[in-house]
Amino acid sequence: MKRRYMVIGFFLIAALGVSYLVWQLRSGELSLGVTINDTPAMVESVTLLPPDDDNPSPYFRVTYLDGETESLSPENYALLLLQKDDSRAFTFKLLNISTPAGIAWVTLGLLGQVLFTGRMIVQWLVSEKKKQSVVPTSFWWMSLFGASMLITYFIWRKDIVGFLGQGAGWLIYGRNLWMIYHPRTPKDAP
Repeated sequence: MKRRYMVIGFFLIAALGVSYLVWQLRSGELSLGVTINDTPAMVESVTLLPPDDDNPSPYFRVTYLDGETESLSPENYALLLLQKDDSRAFTFKLLNISTPAGIAWVTLGLLGQVLFTGRMIVQWLVSEKKKQSVVPTSFWWMSLFGASMLITYFIWRKDIVGFLGQGAGWLIYGRNLWMIYHPRTPKDAP
């Protein structure tokens, strides 16, 4: 009996949500357009819009800094972006960034990678000194900080592969540090 009420409640909420969206669309308060943030220098805003009476396929509404508005096909918008890419400075092309703030983000990612790589060098040097394989505590700290910096960088880049790759390791590094600083005593052992 409870299950039936839950299903009815779910469909009722879904129907109300769809009704609200339809009402918003008809009243003009909601647009199916998608605003694009990374725009060429001479462009104030770009919105991707669905087909309508004047445009049989999706199109871009481009508003320039001087207030002029233009509708562009995907092909023409791609040409506009290509012009933007050609006008970028060498450093911006090399780092694949579009704003000066991107330099700080790439620097964060590079520092994270240096820490992450440096941990292996530290482990190698300590092992060579002791003439046996050793994993020092600094290895885990460098792993944790390097992974944290890389996770932040991958979130900025919207790179799910990098985020998941570092995220899983991050938990392991934290757990190893926990075990180093909170060792089990014989009475805690199972």
